[in-house]
Amino acid sequence: MSRFRKVLALIPLLVGLAAVPAPALAAPAAFTHPGVLVSRPQLDFVKAKVNAGAQPWKAAYDQARASSYASLSRTPKPRAVVECGSYSNPNYGCTDEREDALAAYTDALIWYITGDTRYAQKAIALMDAWSAVITSHTNSNAPLQTGWAGSSWPRAAEIIKYTYSSWPNSGRFATMLRNVYLSKVINGSNSNGNWELSMMEAAVGISVFLEDRTSYDKAVTRYRNRVAAYVYLSSDGALPKTVPGSGLSSRDQIVNYWQGQSTFVDGLTQETCRDFTHTGYGIAAIADVAETLRIQGEDVYPTEIGTRLRQALGFQSKYQLGAAVPSWLCGGHLNLGLGPVTEVGFNALNTRLGIAMSNTQTLTERQRPAGSNNLFVAWQTLTHAGNPA
Repeated sequence: MSRFRKVLALIPLLVGLAAVPAPALAAPAAFTHPGVLVSRPQLDFVKAKVNAGAQPWKAAYDQARASSYASLSRTPKPRAVVECGSYSNPNYGCTDEREDALAAYTDALIWYITGDTRYAQKAIALMDAWSAVITSHTNSNAPLQTGWAGSSWPRAAEIIKYTYSSWPNSGRFATMLRNVYLSKVINGSNSNGNWELSMMEAAVGISVFLEDRTSYDKAVTRYRNRVAAYVYLSSDGALPKTVPGSGLSSRDQIVNYWQGQSTFVDGLTQETCRDFTHTGYGIAAIADVAETLRIQGEDVYPTEIGTRLRQALGFQSKYQLGAAVPSWLCGGHLNLGLGPVTEVGFNALNTRLGIAMSNTQTLTERQRPAGSNNLFVAWQTLTHAGNPA
């Protein structure tokens, strides 16, 4: 075969290789702690701002401190088996678990900012109460419930373990995270995308706390695949991407999975036409995981993941702000309610990378101080507004 013909023969192979996404980087050789959603430099930035009375951080801190999550008289309500059905029916321990996890995170933040040991001890009391009792999650919403609570627990645990003097039962808490939470979320879900994204947020955060490099790599790979399949970019082609093993192979199947939406534009998500609330869950988890990856040394914001996050934030923010809905989009009607989910992504892309995001900025600033969605998102104005660290 001539040299020219050999080159021609290689072209299809080279084209095929170019279409293969870059492999995820391996877990760090040494994990950074605290390193789930917030890092020590970020916490130091927040502490300085709050102590100086600077806005919007002081208002955000006051909001967190005044919430029921920060109550020092809070009584934990652990259960051996948390049973969660669709739309919280039944709800046996589901709300209690999520809110105790959010409370532990809230207390951990207040401890770091104020140095008041009562809040560190309260966070420990909440985490110890659950690690002594819980054994499993059951019923149809068990994977999602595990993802939500499992996203908050390691945030609290990271701050307490690595900034407070003593936590005797931290090993038991780690065992709980591995056996009750990680085992439930690590293999993902083929349900709506917000499920798997929240499950991977939990899996990544837990893997950092456990310093489990194998689980970290597995979760990050699944996260990258799901982000690509959750937010559409025109570079994807005529149809959105799908995740391996999803079983979605035809146009009709994909359109049905995308809530009947058949026109695809940059920033549209798999659940936009369902409602903005669930879309917000997905966007929040995308940003939260990206933030943890950056802290651990793999900055995905300048990559395709950051592009998808930016487009998703901008697209949803535009309509959340009141833009007219065209007839081709979700039949001309959107169910709004994005939630307090924009701060982490906006800070990373605008503050750190300098990308102009006018709609997202307007919505983010209008919603400050962003509180909690009472599921797995909490106090993002406090932790991430204008945070360059």
